[in-house]
Amino acid sequence: MAREACGSNPFVSPEEMARQKEYSEKAALMIKNKYAEPKAHIRTYGCQQNVSDSERIRGLLSEMGYGVTETAEEADLILFNTCAVREHAEDRVFGNVGALKHHKRRKPDSLLVLCGCMMQQQNVADRIKKSYPHIDLVFGTHVIHRLPELIYKAHTEKKRIFELPDIDGIIAEGLPVQRDGDIKGWLPIMYGCNNFCTYCIVPYVRGRERSRNPENILEDAKTLIASGIKDITLLGQNVNSYNGGGLNFSQLLRMLNELPGDFRIRFMTSHPKDCTAELLQTMADCGKVAKHLHLPFQAGSDEVLKSMNRRYDKQKYLSLIQTAKQLMPTLTFTSDVIVGFPGESYENFLETLELIKEVQFTSLFTFIFSPREGTPAAKLADPISREEKVKWFSLLTKTQEEISLCINRRWMGKTLRVLVEEEDKEKGVLNGRTEGNIIVEFEGPPDLVGSFAEVRITETLTWVLKGSLQ
Repeated sequence: MAREACGSNPFVSPEEMARQKEYSEKAALMIKNKYAEPKAHIRTYGCQQNVSDSERIRGLLSEMGYGVTETAEEADLILFNTCAVREHAEDRVFGNVGALKHHKRRKPDSLLVLCGCMMQQQNVADRIKKSYPHIDLVFGTHVIHRLPELIYKAHTEKKRIFELPDIDGIIAEGLPVQRDGDIKGWLPIMYGCNNFCTYCIVPYVRGRERSRNPENILEDAKTLIASGIKDITLLGQNVNSYNGGGLNFSQLLRMLNELPGDFRIRFMTSHPKDCTAELLQTMADCGKVAKHLHLPFQAGSDEVLKSMNRRYDKQKYLSLIQTAKQLMPTLTFTSDVIVGFPGESYENFLETLELIKEVQFTSLFTFIFSPREGTPAAKLADPISREEKVKWFSLLTKTQEEISLCINRRWMGKTLRVLVEEEDKEKGVLNGRTEGNIIVEFEGPPDLVGSFAEVRITETLTWVLKGSLQ
């Protein structure tokens, strides 16, 4: 698909949003006449941004009269919001899409919908068009705001619809949101990416970086706080490159920190090249900003980092970590790591292990390299066998488990502030997280869910702390 420019103004016009509102009203009337009790089943794959997108999709479907069901069998509309970052996620999607043909035979009037990052890839769209004729509607990452129009046309035109514009990206404000939970909330502040890491498909499927206006972000944050949300995560493919309304990310964080209420602010995902001393100082100064930093380093070898087009080196990364630890001694770190990047040697991999030991991460998101069609890394020579990469991966995870257990032991006997997230009825305990994003289990009354509690740590495991309510 040829890329279309969206111009210097990525914001969807009020006129277009009003047009979609009209489609929503027409669709609602039609759906009411077609189904006795219309229900939608939404399955979300991938990152937090996809989860946030699905919350907006649910909001739009709700305005059109759809209720939500967790059971696909009783749904009149099934929607998969897909992820293109890992091969495993794509394989799962195709397997489940194939199984939907049985649903279509059983309920021929149902609507089967695919959206998200996977669909924004031409090869995937072509495969869906050719091999999965039971799919009614396919749309990409840039047209979620047009869902009312697409649903209406899918019902009335009786033909398959593929709406996959390849553009730099848009920002659609004012979409209705039906959230996943009432304790933690996702708050997108920017979309897209300009980095073009050689392994990553995101810039191709999410478009270029574009930032929301700060006043809209602040209003959304106020709404979240008023609804009782206690943990707000700011989202962006490269969140610390935010540049909206003349503000950088550090300035936006300070404004959010000044909002009244008892809540935490988190953010992800950060890129080391855009992580500045100003941002780390802001984190240290702002009491509501959680003292946890997710800063993906991907590889500990400068040679591999250059091949990945990460635009920093190991020394720059370690310098950031050192500054952060000096400013915030209790700060916890998490990261992403790719094992077995094309051309990576065992010696390169050992450099990654050394970096892990030096930084002391509380946990890692670890992946064996997965080539993505359309990215430069997919064309690189990759002589290391999968079997060898699995051995490296096992060594990495074992090393991290030892580090995580060692870090958690430091909390023994300390009293930590925990946001209580859920009751585990099977275990008879409450689960929550510290501001450092460490899971804590303890006994307590269920009415504590959704509030902060002081918990004294009495037992430390690799991934979980256990304690007693104070």
